[in-house]
Amino acid sequence: MIPVQKLWDGQTVVCIGGGPSLTAADVNAVRGVARVIAINDAYRLAPWADVLYACDDKWWGWHEGVKSFTGPKYSIESSSPVRWPDVQILKNTGTTGLELDPSGLRTGFNSGYQAIGLAKHFGAARILLLGYDMSPDGTQTHWFGEHPDGQPSPYQKMREAFDTIVEPLRDSGVEVINCSRRTALRAFACAPLEQELARLQERAA
Repeated sequence: MIPVQKLWDGQTVVCIGGGPSLTAADVNAVRGVARVIAINDAYRLAPWADVLYACDDKWWGWHEGVKSFTGPKYSIESSSPVRWPDVQILKNTGTTGLELDPSGLRTGFNSGYQAIGLAKHFGAARILLLGYDMSPDGTQTHWFGEHPDGQPSPYQKMREAFDTIVEPLRDSGVEVINCSRRTALRAFACAPLEQELARLQERAA
């Protein structure tokens, strides 16, 4: 398995998840401002993202390998082999914590957790989260509706797993800020996206 190269050393990376609070306006606001990892169906709002990440082989099957996405694509090894030759596979090295080996990821029971680890491998110094609701909003579980199999997400397990990555990220010098419009994830500091993008522009000035 090919290690992830530290191509974004010291940069800000936005990880875009699938929570129902995600808006097209927020996605468009980060275009060209920071590096972007689109998670699962987020590629539909951000076809220009730098990287596409999805952990489930069945998801890649539903989307036929996302042939329309021309950037790098990543996934994690699973019991059923990925059939798409342009999807780079990383080792599954366990459930919780932060994997420091750039050829592997910890799972955290969800792609959003794994995308944070991937951003770290790319060299991110700051990671902004969008669509990391980690709970349904009362009417839907994702901004795009339901996955074809209707499988419910284990939100409590997912939120508990995030608690185990906070300290290792801090020790690695990585700042994570949850900019989701609505979120049940309390592992990271929360702030409005507009505020964090303004901070980013100030640093670039």
